[in-house]
Amino acid sequence: MTEASIAQRIGDWGEKLQAADLAENTLNKNGNILIDIVGLCIAARQKDYVKAVIEAAEAGKFTMLGHAQGVSASSAALVNGTAAHGEDFDDTFEGGPVHSGVVMVPAMLAAAERYQLGSEDLMLGLAAGNELLCRLALTMPKAIHKSGFHPTAVLGAFAAAFGIGVACKAERKVLANALGIAGSMASGIIEYLGDGSWTKRMHPGWAAQSGLRAYAMAKAGFVGPQYVFEGEHGVFKVFAASIEPKVDRLFDQLGKVWVSDTISFKPYPNGTMGQPYIDCARKLREQGVRLDEIESILCETAEGYVHRLWEPLQLKQRPPTPYAAKFSVPFGVALGLVRGHADLGDYTDESITDPDLLNIAARVGYEIDENNPYPAAFTGHVRLRYRDGTEQEVSQGYMRGGREAPLSQEEIEEKFYANCRYGNYPSADDLLLTCKQIAGMQGDYTLVKKMAVSE
Repeated sequence: MTEASIAQRIGDWGEKLQAADLAENTLNKNGNILIDIVGLCIAARQKDYVKAVIEAAEAGKFTMLGHAQGVSASSAALVNGTAAHGEDFDDTFEGGPVHSGVVMVPAMLAAAERYQLGSEDLMLGLAAGNELLCRLALTMPKAIHKSGFHPTAVLGAFAAAFGIGVACKAERKVLANALGIAGSMASGIIEYLGDGSWTKRMHPGWAAQSGLRAYAMAKAGFVGPQYVFEGEHGVFKVFAASIEPKVDRLFDQLGKVWVSDTISFKPYPNGTMGQPYIDCARKLREQGVRLDEIESILCETAEGYVHRLWEPLQLKQRPPTPYAAKFSVPFGVALGLVRGHADLGDYTDESITDPDLLNIAARVGYEIDENNPYPAAFTGHVRLRYRDGTEQEVSQGYMRGGREAPLSQEEIEEKFYANCRYGNYPSADDLLLTCKQIAGMQGDYTLVKKMAVSE
């Protein structure tokens, strides 16, 4: 190969990128991503899985959000990324699907402290990394999941390395090498789906710390493969062998159109594609339902959802752990019909043994809609059939919080405050102000320190 590689072309874009290139809506989106992710780190700060990662961390002076102690830069990225994704309440890009902020915010906060970046550079790196992550997801729709990997984990390492490099004003060669190095750090299998174990939670944090290391190594002169994406043993062949990659989507109007401007914010703390089904169930409840007389519940769905949110059906109807319940459409539909909500407090050991919820979940089944637009859009559908033969049905052709029905600024900040309350954080107002100062490109890396708590 003699022409410029994909990594080199991405590096060329990143070398030229400046904060002045970011439109107001792009800055606003990334500011809200920062607010959302910080709130999610706070919500999970006292969870057992976060405590376990902290116990395994290396000592240092870098900030874990909502904690007093410091850890190494890579450990801070790992802890914050794990906490942010732990309750599955973070942003999603329709079209991938992929989570971006949950990788990029932890990566950029750690990088800001390590390289003493100003808020303007931090936000530039955040926007650049989010954009690359979303565009990479568009090049391999559904294929990474089909190969048994988590797209956020695989693609997040590249995005984090790139975003950090852009923030640090790295030249094209360093950026391309960082992407090449990240290719050997990209990982994350989806076997957690089999038993509701914890590994998905760590994937964004692992990607964030991998990006931090990949950039540091490239900056020091370490050389990575230039054809890391399109090479014979590259990303496309390894992680997306079932399709021909849509490389044109990666570069189409790159720098002019920011596809990451359409990133969605979740209204519920569970798997992304399950969100519209909960909305449908809640709408049915508002109409009035006869729970005791339901014979069956049928949901039309996309083929791409089945292996993650529907099968094995018996396990999804009776999730073995609260975390497994987050990736069960039957359980989400039951929450919507029985309780009328699906909040952080609804995914507990008590809930997954609640006979009222399990009774409804056991009646939920699915059929594949061959015309479902996934992954371009996330849709929902619930049809109730009663014993007397009558039916009730609701469909929703979009994800609330996404392109068609975005959350308002007030709703995003309400979610932030609710997450701080859930995490028992003492000064949510000050934390939100700090986030807004960074998002407004005021101040420098010392603002990150203010996201810790005092002893």
